Amino acid sequence: MPALPLQLDRASRSPLPAQLSAQIRELILAGTLARGSRLPSSRALAADLGVSRTVTELAYEQLVAEAWVESRRGSGTFVASPPGSTPRPVEARPIPTPETPVLVRLDAGTPWVDPRGVAGWRRAWREVSTAAPPRGYDDPRGLPELRAALAERLARTRGLTVDPDSIIVTAGTTDALRQLLPELPPGPVAIEDPGYRAAVETVRSFGRAVVDLPAGEPVTSLRGTVAAYVTPAHQHPLGLVMPASGRLSLLAAARAAGAIVVEDDYDSEFRYDVAPVPALASLDRERVAYIGTAAKSVIPTLRLGWLVPPPGVLEDIVRRREVTHAGAAWPSQRALLTLLRDGWVDKTVRAARRVYAERAPRVAAALAPYATLAGPLAGMYSCWLMPQATAVRVRDAARAAGFELNLLSSYARSSGPSGIVVGYGGVSDEELKRALRAIVGTLRASARPGIRSAALRMEE
Repeated sequence: MPALPLQLDRASRSPLPAQLSAQIRELILAGTLARGSRLPSSRALAADLGVSRTVTELAYEQLVAEAWVESRRGSGTFVASPPGSTPRPVEARPIPTPETPVLVRLDAGTPWVDPRGVAGWRRAWREVSTAAPPRGYDDPRGLPELRAALAERLARTRGLTVDPDSIIVTAGTTDALRQLLPELPPGPVAIEDPGYRAAVETVRSFGRAVVDLPAGEPVTSLRGTVAAYVTPAHQHPLGLVMPASGRLSLLAAARAAGAIVVEDDYDSEFRYDVAPVPALASLDRERVAYIGTAAKSVIPTLRLGWLVPPPGVLEDIVRRREVTHAGAAWPSQRALLTLLRDGWVDKTVRAARRVYAERAPRVAAALAPYATLAGPLAGMYSCWLMPQATAVRVRDAARAAGFELNLLSSYARSSGPSGIVVGYGGVSDEELKRALRAIVGTLRASARPGIRSAALRMEE
């Protein structure tokens, strides 16, 4: 039986039995002790509170006399409902039931997971169950074998050659930011606008101001900031690719301001028109902090990522992690190691890329007559520009059909783009078909007559 939240004050003028009976009475009134709840035995309660059994017996006798509790011979002491009393109701949280609709998320971050990969996933966790865990806290950088596998993968897929000891395994993208931010000088952080909302909230949680960088425009100055957080391979959420001139301009601005560039390389592997764009960090390892994640190539709930910080802050981050024990969970690291070693991740990425390459044009064909595509087709989502009022109607229609659709405006701060972000990773083909039917139906109803007629001719 769980211990009751009781605390006796021996310095109080009130006798201990009176204190105890009063506290139990309050627990009953608050609904913490419901009618019919069994109380600990007087002996057990006395042991929990470190008092003599006489104290608990006297308290129980008082509560029985007041009809708050009742004693049942051979069974124990139970909460009763005294005549004329009305216990205070406990605020109840709604419990999801099978009848409660669960919206399917059409978001930018839920990947497609190959159902044929279950066997490899199970094998990885079987290996975790038989592997010997570290005797204490493990290497603050992360599992050495995993860092070696990640270094090989970064060189092969992202053109980024790093030593395994330069990699820090994190609990995801925002955790990488949390490791990096304390090592930067005081000052604001520039973030793309519209941009990744979790990054904005993470920066603000450290008491730092956020400076808006207009997404898609060249960065020519970072004066007054200590870092710039960008998604150059596939701008989140517009989907733009930062051109070579923009990359060089950004790095030059960072050098001039003495700032670092934080590169979030969240889904660069999912290009299906051209080869993946090389990592920005490959152009300047001294100035760029590189962040990667397993959320898109494996599953988000694995909660694993990696940070390749500039050499100047690497050891400071490692020392602080050693003190705070801020490493990622060892079982997840060990599982990812197996998935990488066995080729499971490569195979999953290839399969997902084929799925996205088929779904992206299907979404584009459905929406192009009514909205403007913000960036090239890539990754597991596309962004569509349209008036805000139309976007809201589309969002509401999707929700009525059972889908959660994000507005582009929810990613913006000072900029004014409006539209919708349509994710096609975390849905089945049938769900995507139903979602597009709801979206297009609303767009068609909102379109001007000329556009509507042209769209109908295209469908014919």
